[in-house]
Amino acid sequence: MQTLRHCRWVLLAAAFCAASTVAQNIKVTPPCANAGAPDLMQQVADTERAFAKTMADRDFVAFASFISPEAIFFTGTKALRGKQQVTDAWKPFYEKPAAPFSWKPEIVEVLDSGTLALSYGPVFDPIGKQFATFQSIWRLESPGVWRVIFDRGNDVCDCVKAP
Repeated sequence: MQTLRHCRWVLLAAAFCAASTVAQNIKVTPPCANAGAPDLMQQVADTERAFAKTMADRDFVAFASFISPEAIFFTGTKALRGKQQVTDAWKPFYEKPAAPFSWKPEIVEVLDSGTLALSYGPVFDPIGKQFATFQSIWRLESPGVWRVIFDRGNDVCDCVKAP
């Protein structure tokens, strides 16, 4: 299933690149052809895991350090704009002794420019059952420093799977 999701992301990125190439008549390298990307992908995955660890460690100050001043986090139908709104909304998640949820990256992709990245993965309740997924867009804000600029969670669909 993870491979299928990854292929969908790669195909979407390739389709976008192909459309851009036709429109601009410029040769574009496919996203997976960047030989330097695995190091950056690992860096972003490690950053996402450290970000998630702030919840497990109940470390709100560390959580806030991962948020870009320009961040937009989507919660339901509302967009939280800027670091202050995001941290104000997330502070209650850090106030109880036990973490209300956890998350981990399953897919990470980095632009060939090495300046933006996407991370995607499951979100778990306190007993370890997946109830949502997340998507985060990370921006390289200084050498080796990735910060979240967009974040969105989605409920897991309990739909009947097509055969």
